[in-house]
Amino acid sequence: MNIVILVSGTGSNMAAIIKAADSFDPRSQIVAVISNQPKARALISAADAGIAAAVVDHSAHPDRQSFDAALQQQIDQFQPDLVVLAGFMRILTPEFVRHYADRLINIHPSLLPKYKGLKTHEQALLNGDKEHGCTVHAVSSELDSGAIIAQARLETRQDDTAASLANRVLQLEHQLYPACVRLITQGRLKLIKGRVLFDGQPLPEQGLDLNDVAS
Repeated sequence: MNIVILVSGTGSNMAAIIKAADSFDPRSQIVAVISNQPKARALISAADAGIAAAVVDHSAHPDRQSFDAALQQQIDQFQPDLVVLAGFMRILTPEFVRHYADRLINIHPSLLPKYKGLKTHEQALLNGDKEHGCTVHAVSSELDSGAIIAQARLETRQDDTAASLANRVLQLEHQLYPACVRLITQGRLKLIKGRVLFDGQPLPEQGLDLNDVAS
């Protein structure tokens, strides 16, 4: 299985996935890291790990369609079986999503379907949520939607700020995302026509939890 990771910034989730790659099926490899930001620190980390690093600068394209077409062309050079969005801060066109149907996954810092989009931690605190977390999901043409693969949860604290909550959720992301990628490389998690199967069985609506994927 060839894995391509898309990033926009520092790439902490990318780094967690790279670190966990020894646990993946041995026939799988991370073949490339691609960023829309030429100065993304993640590109340096990827190169240091011996992984091909490439840039498709969104600012060099007049619209989303032309950028996504260029990005798709770059990705397809690596013949990907799985495309992993790891802090990739671009809204993708339906055409792009369809091209990678059942091969495209994302992690989002909320317990979807709650709080799609940005400022998820602020919203959780504003609404007095007792529980918060992150979600790995298949990507669909609707923002932060698609079948839920797995979620990791934590209890909010009285003294939480958006920053402290974001940091604690990020630690969960670094556990959950690599574990999901590992299970996909092993064939235990499969995306089929927008649905997710685990060991051949359909998942419940909320997906797996951290204990399920970590075991």
